[in-house]
Amino acid sequence: MTRPFDAPRDPGPALQIDPELLLQAQGVRVAFFDVDGVLTDGGLYISESGETLKRFHTLDGHGLKLLQKAGITPAVITGRDSVPLRLRLKALGVEQAIFGTEDKRPAAEQILATLGLDWSQAAAMGDDWPDLPVMRRCAFACAPANAHIEVRHAADHVTQARGGEGAARAFCDLLLVASGRYAALLADYTA
Repeated sequence: MTRPFDAPRDPGPALQIDPELLLQAQGVRVAFFDVDGVLTDGGLYISESGETLKRFHTLDGHGLKLLQKAGITPAVITGRDSVPLRLRLKALGVEQAIFGTEDKRPAAEQILATLGLDWSQAAAMGDDWPDLPVMRRCAFACAPANAHIEVRHAADHVTQARGGEGAARAFCDLLLVASGRYAALLADYTA
């Protein structure tokens, strides 16, 4: 039987995630993100005037917004700082961010203290060695497909997508499913 022209398509979720990963990611209340190689493709574009430019993917940005709707705080810890990065995070409503630090563990501990949370309520996504101290302490760690081999080895899950190409969104989606909020958020767009 064919679907009537004005009838909506089945709005149920198509996303399927390993139940063991979902159990491990349950209870996450804060998600830490690196920027270069996670929220961007890791490339640095330098203009003639010396300005560093970065490319962000809109799928990743919407994922950060959805986390906030689900009560999961997105937090950024990055070794770099730039006006474009700050503008992007502001546009996404990301309030927890620490810029210009390679020592990411104390930065994460500062954010956890601010939020009144502990490592058992945290998840992290990183792509290189400076991200390991945070990833190894969190309840759930994720890496993009193009992360360094040691980071992929330390991760509980490696996305199929590369950094800056939807990897952060895949991480967000996994956390949303684990929180039990994915289907309801999706229904807001398909109703």
